[in-house]
Amino acid sequence: MYTIFDSHAHYDDDAFDTDRESLLPRLHENGICHIVNVGASLQGCRDSVALARQYPFLSAAVGVHPLHAHEIPADYLAELEGMLGDPEVVAVGEIGLDYHYKDSAPRDVQKEVFEAQLELAARHNLPVIIHDREAHGDTMEILRKYRPQGVVHCFSGSAEMAREVVSLGMYIGLGGVVTFKNARAAVEVAASIPLSSLLLETDAPYLAPEPHRGKRCDSSMIAYVADRIAQIRTDAAGVRITPEDICQTARQNAERLFGLTGRKKD
Repeated sequence: MYTIFDSHAHYDDDAFDTDRESLLPRLHENGICHIVNVGASLQGCRDSVALARQYPFLSAAVGVHPLHAHEIPADYLAELEGMLGDPEVVAVGEIGLDYHYKDSAPRDVQKEVFEAQLELAARHNLPVIIHDREAHGDTMEILRKYRPQGVVHCFSGSAEMAREVVSLGMYIGLGGVVTFKNARAAVEVAASIPLSSLLLETDAPYLAPEPHRGKRCDSSMIAYVADRIAQIRTDAAGVRITPEDICQTARQNAERLFGLTGRKKD
Protein backbone atom coordinates (compact mmCIF):
# COMPACT_ATOMS: atom_id res chain seq x y z
CA MET A 1 0.00 0.00 0.00
CA TYR A 2 2.64 2.55 1.02
CA THR A 3 4.83 3.44 -1.92
CA ILE A 4 5.17 7.24 -2.16
CA PHE A 5 8.27 8.87 -0.66
CA ASP A 6 8.25 12.68 -0.76
CA SER A 7 11.93 13.57 -0.73
CA HIS A 8 11.43 17.33 -0.32
CA ALA A 9 8.67 19.24 1.50
CA HIS A 10 8.30 22.20 3.85
CA TYR A 11 5.53 21.34 6.30
CA ASP A 12 7.03 23.86 8.74
CA ASP A 13 5.81 26.58 6.34
CA ASP A 14 3.07 28.81 7.68
CA ALA A 15 0.85 27.74 4.77
CA PHE A 16 0.14 24.63 6.89
CA ASP A 17 -0.46 26.37 10.22
CA THR A 18 -4.23 25.89 10.10
CA ASP A 19 -4.33 22.14 9.44
CA ARG A 20 -0.86 20.65 9.85
CA GLU A 21 -1.81 18.29 12.68
CA SER A 22 -4.76 16.85 10.78
CA LEU A 23 -3.13 16.83 7.34
CA LEU A 24 0.08 14.93 8.08
CA PRO A 25 -1.50 11.78 9.60
CA ARG A 26 -4.03 11.73 6.79
CA LEU A 27 -1.26 11.78 4.18
CA HIS A 28 0.44 8.83 5.85
CA GLU A 29 -2.80 6.87 5.99
CA ASN A 30 -3.33 7.40 2.27
CA GLY A 31 -0.12 6.18 0.74
CA ILE A 32 2.70 8.55 1.71
CA CYS A 33 5.24 6.29 3.34
CA HIS A 34 7.85 8.91 4.23
CA ILE A 35 8.60 12.63 3.93
CA VAL A 36 11.84 14.56 4.27
CA ASN A 37 11.00 17.97 5.70
CA VAL A 38 13.65 20.40 4.56
CA GLY A 39 14.82 23.44 6.47
CA ALA A 40 15.62 26.72 4.71
CA SER A 41 16.24 29.19 7.54
CA LEU A 42 17.67 28.37 10.95
CA GLN A 43 14.17 28.60 12.45
CA GLY A 44 12.89 26.37 9.67
CA CYS A 45 15.58 23.84 10.55
CA ARG A 46 14.57 23.87 14.21
CA ASP A 47 10.94 23.41 13.23
CA SER A 48 11.83 20.58 10.82
CA VAL A 49 13.61 18.67 13.57
CA ALA A 50 10.65 19.17 15.90
CA LEU A 51 8.24 17.82 13.26
CA ALA A 52 10.44 14.79 12.63
CA ARG A 53 10.47 14.03 16.34
CA GLN A 54 6.67 14.26 16.42
CA TYR A 55 5.90 12.13 13.35
CA PRO A 56 7.72 8.82 12.78
CA PHE A 57 7.16 9.01 9.00
CA LEU A 58 9.03 12.33 8.77
CA SER A 59 12.76 12.96 8.72
CA ALA A 60 14.50 16.33 8.75
CA ALA A 61 17.11 18.05 6.63
CA VAL A 62 18.82 21.14 8.03
CA GLY A 63 20.59 23.86 6.09
CA VAL A 64 20.54 27.51 5.10
CA HIS A 65 18.87 28.32 1.77
CA PRO A 66 20.83 30.75 -0.43
CA LEU A 67 18.11 33.40 -0.11
CA HIS A 68 18.83 33.46 3.63
CA ALA A 69 22.61 33.47 3.26
CA HIS A 70 22.94 37.16 4.18
CA GLU A 71 20.72 36.89 7.27
CA ILE A 72 22.51 34.25 9.31
CA PRO A 73 24.49 34.81 12.53
CA ALA A 74 28.22 34.24 12.63
CA ASP A 75 27.77 30.98 14.58
CA TYR A 76 25.22 29.42 12.19
CA LEU A 77 27.47 26.46 11.39
CA ALA A 78 27.77 25.58 15.07
CA GLU A 79 24.00 25.52 15.41
CA LEU A 80 23.60 23.39 12.31
CA GLU A 81 26.29 21.02 13.50
CA GLY A 82 24.46 20.62 16.79
CA MET A 83 21.32 19.60 14.91
CA LEU A 84 23.23 17.01 12.90
CA GLY A 85 23.60 14.94 16.04
CA ASP A 86 19.84 14.38 16.15
CA PRO A 87 18.95 10.92 14.75
CA GLU A 88 15.99 12.44 12.89
CA VAL A 89 18.31 14.52 10.68
CA VAL A 90 19.22 12.69 7.48
CA ALA A 91 20.68 15.41 5.24
CA VAL A 92 22.13 18.90 4.99
CA GLY A 93 19.79 21.12 3.00
CA GLU A 94 18.37 23.04 1.45
CA ILE A 95 21.63 24.63 0.33
CA GLY A 96 22.92 26.02 -2.94
CA LEU A 97 22.68 29.07 -5.18
CA ASP A 98 19.79 31.27 -6.33
CA TYR A 99 20.49 34.06 -8.81
CA HIS A 100 16.85 34.80 -9.66
CA TYR A 101 16.26 37.73 -7.33
CA LYS A 102 18.37 40.87 -7.74
CA ASP A 103 17.98 41.88 -4.09
CA SER A 104 18.96 38.50 -2.61
CA ALA A 105 22.27 37.68 -0.97
CA PRO A 106 25.33 38.65 -3.03
CA ARG A 107 26.66 35.80 -5.13
CA ASP A 108 29.99 35.62 -3.29
CA VAL A 109 28.14 35.32 0.03
CA GLN A 110 25.90 32.59 -1.37
CA LYS A 111 28.93 30.64 -2.60
CA GLU A 112 30.72 30.98 0.74
CA VAL A 113 27.72 29.70 2.69
CA PHE A 114 27.09 26.93 0.15
CA GLU A 115 30.65 25.63 0.29
CA ALA A 116 30.81 25.83 4.08
CA GLN A 117 27.72 23.63 4.33
CA LEU A 118 29.06 21.17 1.78
CA GLU A 119 32.14 20.82 3.96
CA LEU A 120 29.92 20.36 7.02
CA ALA A 121 28.00 17.57 5.29
CA ALA A 122 31.23 15.87 4.23
CA ARG A 123 32.55 15.91 7.81
CA HIS A 124 29.38 14.15 8.98
CA ASN A 125 29.09 11.84 5.96
CA LEU A 126 25.60 13.13 5.18
CA PRO A 127 23.94 13.71 1.80
CA VAL A 128 23.04 17.20 0.66
CA ILE A 129 19.90 18.67 -0.88
CA ILE A 130 20.88 21.21 -3.51
CA HIS A 131 18.92 24.29 -4.58
CA ASP A 132 19.94 25.62 -8.00
CA ARG A 133 17.94 28.45 -9.57
CA GLU A 134 19.40 30.25 -12.58
CA ALA A 135 22.89 29.39 -11.30
CA HIS A 136 23.69 26.23 -13.26
CA GLY A 137 27.29 27.09 -14.16
CA ASP A 138 28.42 28.02 -10.66
CA THR A 139 26.43 25.18 -9.10
CA MET A 140 28.09 22.59 -11.32
CA GLU A 141 31.53 24.07 -10.73
CA ILE A 142 31.08 23.69 -6.99
CA LEU A 143 29.59 20.20 -7.27
CA ARG A 144 32.55 19.09 -9.39
CA LYS A 145 34.86 20.44 -6.71
CA TYR A 146 33.19 18.77 -3.72
CA ARG A 147 31.51 15.74 -5.36
CA PRO A 148 28.94 15.33 -2.57
CA GLN A 149 26.41 12.59 -2.18
CA GLY A 150 22.94 14.02 -2.54
CA VAL A 151 20.21 15.35 -4.85
CA VAL A 152 19.73 18.42 -7.01
CA HIS A 153 16.17 19.18 -6.03
CA CYS A 154 13.51 20.72 -8.29
CA PHE A 155 15.91 20.12 -11.15
CA SER A 156 15.67 22.92 -13.73
CA GLY A 157 18.70 22.30 -15.92
CA SER A 158 19.07 20.61 -19.28
CA ALA A 159 19.19 16.89 -20.00
CA GLU A 160 22.93 17.30 -20.60
CA MET A 161 23.39 18.86 -17.16
CA ALA A 162 21.30 16.07 -15.63
CA ARG A 163 23.62 13.50 -17.16
CA GLU A 164 26.61 15.23 -15.56
CA VAL A 165 24.86 15.36 -12.17
CA VAL A 166 24.17 11.62 -12.46
CA SER A 167 27.79 10.98 -13.48
CA LEU A 168 28.84 12.61 -10.21
CA GLY A 169 26.80 9.99 -8.38
CA MET A 170 23.98 12.35 -7.43
CA TYR A 171 20.21 12.09 -7.80
CA ILE A 172 17.75 14.23 -9.72
CA GLY A 173 14.64 15.48 -7.89
CA LEU A 174 11.52 15.99 -10.02
CA GLY A 175 8.19 17.37 -8.90
CA GLY A 176 5.19 19.30 -10.14
CA VAL A 177 7.07 21.23 -12.82
CA VAL A 178 7.27 18.10 -15.00
CA THR A 179 3.47 18.26 -15.39
CA PHE A 180 3.39 21.89 -16.59
CA LYS A 181 2.44 22.47 -20.20
CA ASN A 182 5.62 24.46 -20.92
CA ALA A 183 7.95 22.03 -19.15
CA ARG A 184 10.05 21.00 -22.16
CA ALA A 185 13.40 20.69 -20.33
CA ALA A 186 11.88 18.82 -17.38
CA VAL A 187 10.21 16.36 -19.76
CA GLU A 188 13.52 15.72 -21.54
CA VAL A 189 15.20 15.09 -18.19
CA ALA A 190 12.41 12.75 -17.05
CA ALA A 191 12.72 10.78 -20.28
CA SER A 192 16.48 10.43 -20.26
CA ILE A 193 17.85 9.95 -16.77
CA PRO A 194 18.24 6.44 -15.31
CA LEU A 195 15.34 5.58 -13.02
CA SER A 196 17.98 4.59 -10.47
CA SER A 197 18.83 8.31 -10.22
CA LEU A 198 15.28 9.65 -9.75
CA LEU A 199 13.68 11.06 -6.61
CA LEU A 200 10.09 12.27 -6.42
CA GLU A 201 9.30 15.44 -4.50
CA THR A 202 6.69 18.14 -4.01
CA ASP A 203 8.45 21.20 -2.53
CA ALA A 204 5.14 21.56 -0.66
CA PRO A 205 3.48 24.00 -0.25
CA TYR A 206 4.95 25.20 -3.56
CA LEU A 207 4.83 24.02 -7.20
CA ALA A 208 1.60 22.04 -7.16
CA PRO A 209 1.28 19.92 -10.31
CA GLU A 210 -1.39 20.15 -12.95
CA PRO A 211 -4.37 20.11 -12.50
CA HIS A 212 -3.76 21.87 -9.15
CA ARG A 213 -1.21 24.42 -10.33
CA GLY A 214 -1.38 27.61 -8.25
CA LYS A 215 -2.92 25.88 -5.24
CA ARG A 216 -1.24 24.77 -2.04
CA CYS A 217 0.72 21.60 -2.71
CA ASP A 218 0.96 18.58 -0.41
CA SER A 219 2.58 15.17 -0.70
CA SER A 220 -0.51 13.45 -2.06
CA MET A 221 0.00 15.34 -5.30
CA ILE A 222 3.11 13.29 -6.10
CA ALA A 223 0.67 10.85 -7.71
CA TYR A 224 0.24 13.31 -10.60
CA VAL A 225 4.00 13.58 -10.98
CA ALA A 226 4.42 9.80 -11.04
CA ASP A 227 1.63 9.49 -13.62
CA ARG A 228 3.29 12.04 -15.88
CA ILE A 229 6.78 10.55 -15.59
CA ALA A 230 5.40 7.08 -16.29
CA GLN A 231 3.73 8.43 -19.44
CA ILE A 232 6.93 10.17 -20.53
CA ARG A 233 9.04 7.07 -19.93
CA THR A 234 6.56 4.79 -21.68
CA ASP A 235 6.47 7.07 -24.73
CA ALA A 236 10.27 7.27 -24.82
CA ALA A 237 10.96 3.56 -24.37
CA GLY A 238 7.93 2.06 -26.11
CA VAL A 239 7.54 -0.28 -23.13
CA ARG A 240 4.80 0.42 -20.60
CA ILE A 241 6.05 1.79 -17.31
CA THR A 242 3.47 2.24 -14.56
CA PRO A 243 3.19 4.99 -11.97
CA GLU A 244 3.64 2.28 -9.36
CA ASP A 245 6.98 1.39 -10.93
CA ILE A 246 8.05 5.02 -10.72
CA CYS A 247 6.96 5.40 -7.09
CA GLN A 248 8.57 2.14 -5.98
CA THR A 249 11.90 2.87 -7.63
CA ALA A 250 11.97 6.45 -6.37
CA ARG A 251 11.16 5.24 -2.86
CA GLN A 252 14.04 2.76 -2.92
CA ASN A 253 16.37 5.47 -4.21
CA ALA A 254 15.34 7.89 -1.46
CA GLU A 255 15.68 5.31 1.28
CA ARG A 256 19.15 4.48 0.00
CA LEU A 257 20.27 8.10 -0.25
CA PHE A 258 18.97 9.13 3.17
CA GLY A 259 20.01 5.94 4.94
CA LEU A 260 16.44 5.01 5.84
CA THR A 261 16.27 1.41 4.61
CA GLY A 262 15.02 -0.57 7.59
CA ARG A 263 15.48 2.37 9.91
CA LYS A 264 11.87 3.40 10.49
CA LYS A 265 8.61 1.53 10.33
CA ASP A 266 5.93 3.03 8.10
